[in-house]
Amino acid sequence: MASLGLGFFVAAVVSAAALMAPPAVAQLRPYYYSSICPNLEVIVRSSVQQSMAQSPISAPAALRLFFHDCAVRGCDASIMIVNPNGDDEWRNPDNQSLKPEGFQVILNAKAAVDSDPQCQYKVSCADIMALAARESIVQSGGPFYEVELGRYDGRLSTKASVVLPHANFTLDQLNAFFSGLGFSQSEMIALSGGHTLGAADCPFFQYRIGTDPTMDPNFASQLDSTCRSNPTSGFAFLDSSPVTFDNTFYRNLQAGKGLLGSDQVLYSDVRSRGTVNYYATNQGAFFGDFVAAMTKLGRVGVKTAATGEIRRDCRFPN
Repeated sequence: MASLGLGFFVAAVVSAAALMAPPAVAQLRPYYYSSICPNLEVIVRSSVQQSMAQSPISAPAALRLFFHDCAVRGCDASIMIVNPNGDDEWRNPDNQSLKPEGFQVILNAKAAVDSDPQCQYKVSCADIMALAARESIVQSGGPFYEVELGRYDGRLSTKASVVLPHANFTLDQLNAFFSGLGFSQSEMIALSGGHTLGAADCPFFQYRIGTDPTMDPNFASQLDSTCRSNPTSGFAFLDSSPVTFDNTFYRNLQAGKGLLGSDQVLYSDVRSRGTVNYYATNQGAFFGDFVAAMTKLGRVGVKTAATGEIRRDCRFPN
């Protein structure tokens, strides 16, 4: 999906058990770098703030990048790898909509971390991605949470490893993908709230205009005008407060103003509507469940020193 937001089109069809080895998860803890790189979080926070000041796309793009990384080979920064032969995750057709601003957020933060002599080449790109995702949320008005750290970077990245759902997925299809990562339907709906940030390009929702009865007619008319006026570069925001992390996404779904079919189905399908209604009226509950789901996602496919490395350059294995 060509989105600046979270874009939960990220799930590889694998079992959570295969991705989440208990010893790897056990190594994660919030203060993993306290004696290795004590200023890590301050450095990343400042770097993300600078990136966001340069482009409003930075926060949603970095957040989305984290999801696309974790759900393919696990949270190992394999999405960042650039292979000389062109066979890497980010060049899979389904990842071509990832925005360069998201990658740049990570590269900037990595450079800032490595500029500290105490930290140089000691912090993984995977952990920087996790921290940058948190900062993108917090600095957009969302909840603060402790990020578990201690991931190692993967060494592999291939086009074939990327399996992504599509913007027209049904609730059953969404549940099938996310259950493969170990998420319940409610957790999937909480994660989907990340679409409160960012935008999507016209090709990923234009097919719904005039054909999907769950779309508000006035909203459909606005989208039609936008996409007709800008056939190659048209886009629309995923919710009506696209740079603020809040629960507006769910209220938009109640009003038939979900941009993507795979978002609107969360309300149009009665099996998931109750959760949407709950988050639409209780932002605190959404924030709490989103944080729990983000923490759980961050544990997927974690690499250890035996199975990974700490890359000097996030784009290339050592």
